Amino acid sequence: MTLSLPTGTRPALLPYAVGAWAAGYGALRLAWAVTGAPEFPPLGTDLVVFTGWWAVALCAAAGLVAAGLATARSWRPALAVGGWVVCVAVVAACALLLLDLVGLLILHPFAGFTVAGFASRLGALTGALLLHAALVQHRRRFRSDCRECGRTGPVAVPGTGVPGWARAGAWLAVAGCLVRLAAQAAAGFGEVPLAQGASMVAFEVGFLLAGVLLPLALVHSWGRIWPRWVPLLAGRRIPRPMLLVPATVLSVGLVVYFGVGLTQLAVETVAGTFDGEGHYSLAFFWVAELGYWVWGWGLGAAACGYHLRTRRPCPDCGR
Repeated sequence: MTLSLPTGTRPALLPYAVGAWAAGYGALRLAWAVTGAPEFPPLGTDLVVFTGWWAVALCAAAGLVAAGLATARSWRPALAVGGWVVCVAVVAACALLLLDLVGLLILHPFAGFTVAGFASRLGALTGALLLHAALVQHRRRFRSDCRECGRTGPVAVPGTGVPGWARAGAWLAVAGCLVRLAAQAAAGFGEVPLAQGASMVAFEVGFLLAGVLLPLALVHSWGRIWPRWVPLLAGRRIPRPMLLVPATVLSVGLVVYFGVGLTQLAVETVAGTFDGEGHYSLAFFWVAELGYWVWGWGLGAAACGYHLRTRRPCPDCGR
């Protein structure tokens, strides 16, 4: 027999973890702001958007949110909104992690990759994940419909089909991927990095798998049960994390990285300072980056639908 406390009475330990991260990582950013950060060639920075003293301010803000969550005895909507704003800002600061991960996967790190920069971005992302988890815990403690699982929303209905918005998101992701590919085909492949070798093959194969196969698998039955033509695995259930983890990571990475890129591109377009280094036109960057951004949002919607359809219902409330 196991004894479990209702969600609303379990000790909230995550805010203290956020506070510890804010103190530790904040001390590092403060030291770098005062004495100077290490060299991060060729970009000159490990983070983007929020650098220098702004990164210190983000850590301080995360610490204040953590203190508020640790002492809260009721639902604090303003605190939750402020916390998620800080969380989004921290994730935006480590947007270059998308390039790090892609480079490591194809065994060809991008030009701005350094071990120190990668570790710093991972440290920032760790804080964002801890803060997000603490905010979710706060909402579940004081706003949940079920005190056992902490979930909200309608009761799950077994066998429910794929929501229309999830299916639309999957096809939106495919469209974004194909638009990006079409833009590159129109501009030519002569200036594409990794233009030859195994890294290029790995990138292209991964590009198509993540842009076409993955989003469609999230909304079709063959994304939950291995098809009959798959040797040894036919008919077996596909492990939930096998699709959900890469879809979530990729969707967040695309939305954040290209959200930052589109903002920068908009500023350069208005100011007339765009410089494509002679390789690509301004129109190409708008189409390509919008394609990536739409791909990310669509994949995120499909992943949310997959998560809701495949999670185990709570035995207490059925959610």
